[in-house]
Amino acid sequence: MSTTETEIEAIMQVIDTVEHAQNNELPEEFLNLFRSDAIWTTGGGKRLYGRDAISDFTRQVLPGAMKDTTVRFELEHLMFIRPDVAAVKLRQIYQTPDGPDVGSPLWILAKEDGKWLLTAAQNIGVPDDELTASTDKHPVFAPGK
Repeated sequence: MSTTETEIEAIMQVIDTVEHAQNNELPEEFLNLFRSDAIWTTGGGKRLYGRDAISDFTRQVLPGAMKDTTVRFELEHLMFIRPDVAAVKLRQIYQTPDGPDVGSPLWILAKEDGKWLLTAAQNIGVPDDELTASTDKHPVFAPGK
């Protein structure tokens, strides 16, 4: 396996871990993926600076957030900015009782001490996605969430 294939596999593991942590409401599993100085902007536009702020928010919202809901992440594009920094573009599909809701996160990962960590992330809803265009309900990416 080439170095690039190994790195892609490791980044895919980060994606899978985020998906697992969210679906199973496991804040610690999710938070262990962040650098201490990470920047995270939620799908509702809340800006969080540093793992402590991300941690406070996650521990408040994740327990109970996935009741009757699941999320799946699909890798759309991966670009290595440097061998130890990658931009990861995803399609995030929530299945909710009110129907699907789709997000389009962009994550910047940095490799530190052999581990890929979330460094900066921006999430946004995609109201024109084919899964959600036929409905005006956006339970996950509604303004103010």
